[in-house]
Amino acid sequence: MSRALSVYAAAALVFLHAPLVVLVLFSFNGGRFTVWEGFSLRWYQAAVSDPQLAEGLVNSLLIAVVAGVLSTVIGTLAAYGMWRRASPVLSGALYLSLVTPEIVTGVSLLALFQWAFRFLHLQLGLYTVVIAHVAFSIAYVTIVVSSRLRSYDRTLEEAAMDLGATEWGAFRRVTLPSIAPAVAAAGLLALVVSFDDYVITSLVAGVDSQTLPMVIYAMARRGVSPVVNAVSALIVVAFGAVIVVAERLQKR
Repeated sequence: MSRALSVYAAAALVFLHAPLVVLVLFSFNGGRFTVWEGFSLRWYQAAVSDPQLAEGLVNSLLIAVVAGVLSTVIGTLAAYGMWRRASPVLSGALYLSLVTPEIVTGVSLLALFQWAFRFLHLQLGLYTVVIAHVAFSIAYVTIVVSSRLRSYDRTLEEAAMDLGATEWGAFRRVTLPSIAPAVAAAGLLALVVSFDDYVITSLVAGVDSQTLPMVIYAMARRGVSPVVNAVSALIVVAFGAVIVVAERLQKR
């Protein structure tokens, strides 16, 4: 039975990652089509020299870093508050935000922005994308940090307060250092989720705030270009490394 399960797990992994292997392989293809014509780095050179891709990459990194930091702070405090005082209503609302389809979340955020802009006289831009990414990234951070807090010894914090520490001091000096690996893993996860998002971003982004996924999708709609393969391969390798680091931090 164990051997059969191992074969099944290996087959599932091959099924999941075979498309990525093909994508990375043909990103080094010298030709434009799915016929191998020799090893070449021409598509990586074209991707690096493309100004539209460069602008999308800068926007994506800026949004991902800002949204990741904000969602990590807010999500960590939310997880701590739910740990100190359990609330089934808040927990249910948290998981509801995860199972809600992205298109529904994006349309609802767009409707909220349009309503608010009637009074604020603003327009869609990078800041609306950041707000939207923080809104859906908080749930990921809260769940990851909450899982670490469930195994945390509450008596350590109580002992610190018995020795004269305030609640904030006990959290900052005792609890936070203990859950720091989980917080860092949650922050990296929020960064990856923010960088990767397309559906919600496409609904709340302005004309001058296109992200890298939006640029790649626009390029793919005009026809499959090997440049897309090169960019996608770089994203897979970079964020694969980030996910590995996040997993290691979460297990500490």
